[in-house]
Amino acid sequence: MVSREEQRARVEAALAAHLLDHGLAQTSLRELARAAAVSDRMLLYYFADKAEVLGCAAQRIAADLAGHIGEAVGEGERLSPLALLERAGALVTRAEIRPYMRLWVQMIAAAGRGEAPFPAIAEAMLAGFLAWVEAHLAIDEAADRQAVAAMIVAAVDGLAIIDIGRGPDLAARAARAISHLGRPR
Repeated sequence: MVSREEQRARVEAALAAHLLDHGLAQTSLRELARAAAVSDRMLLYYFADKAEVLGCAAQRIAADLAGHIGEAVGEGERLSPLALLERAGALVTRAEIRPYMRLWVQMIAAAGRGEAPFPAIAEAMLAGFLAWVEAHLAIDEAADRQAVAAMIVAAVDGLAIIDIGRGPDLAARAARAISHLGRPR
């Protein structure tokens, strides 16, 4: 017999896949339940409310994205800001990462509009991204690590915005152009 925890994990995986495939457009409880192949009531058996449903799915998505990020930058590896930006830029413009970045932009937009539960989800995810970048920076200890990390996250998120607004070709070209920033003229 499948335990409640195992069933909930299966539901979380289905919800995460649904969000990556459809974004935030189809997030009514009924649509989320259908995506997880459970009834509305069963969904609320596993989760207290829609906010928890979305929060847990977002955590699952962030964990999956962290796995991809770990492939680009090894555990404990520290890079210069430019090198870290180059690797992150190359990563986020890959086709398999595009759904994660598009969903992230949607979550940030929803948070900006004050739509619950996205302000809390965006804050937690952004804190995780910033902490990860800070941990992988090789910079002088006198430098403002948090500000440098924020600049890198902003640049990477900007690539996602370019991808959405102008297409993946320009985003990929912009990511490749990062390497030219450190070259003397």
